[in-house]
Parts: sequence; structure tokens; C-alpha cells
Amino acid sequence: MLASLVFFAVIGASVERFSILIGVFLIVVALEALNTAIEEIIDRISPEFSATGRHAKDLGSFAVFCGLLAWGILMLDTTVRVIVG
Repeated sequence: MLASLVFFAVIGASVERFSILIGVFLIVVALEALNTAIEEIIDRISPEFSATGRHAKDLGSFAVFCGLLAWGILMLDTTVRVIVG
């Protein structure tokens, strides 16, 4: 996160883009917390292998991945907008 803020400052990103970056960061942190909660609950309820539990964990991880992908797209889009236009 700190590296992203420094990068945005170096390239001269707008305050609006900084705000969006912070919002996306908070969403990723929330998704990660929810994913951890899902994993803890699944491990507590069903310590043995469970296909349903595995799917729940995979979906939680996928949600985190989507958040990180959004962060990457924001970084790329902001960089292109600042450099090109």
C-alpha cells in the first residue's frame, strides 16, 4: 500500500485517484479478513476433508484475488492516464 501511495505521488496522480486507491485497499483488506474468517470457520466445523469446505475456501480466495486485480487495474489505468494525458 505504501509503495502504491509513493508511486501515485511520484507520477502526480490526482487526489481523486488517491481516494480510490485507499478505498480499493480497504476493500482488499476487508476481503482478506472475510476469507480468513471463512477458513477458520471451515477448519473448526469440519477438520476432515470436505469438498464443500474446499469450495468455500476457494471462493474466499477468489474474492481476494478479484480485489487485488481491481487494485492492479487501478494502478495501470492511473499510470496510463498520467503518462498519456
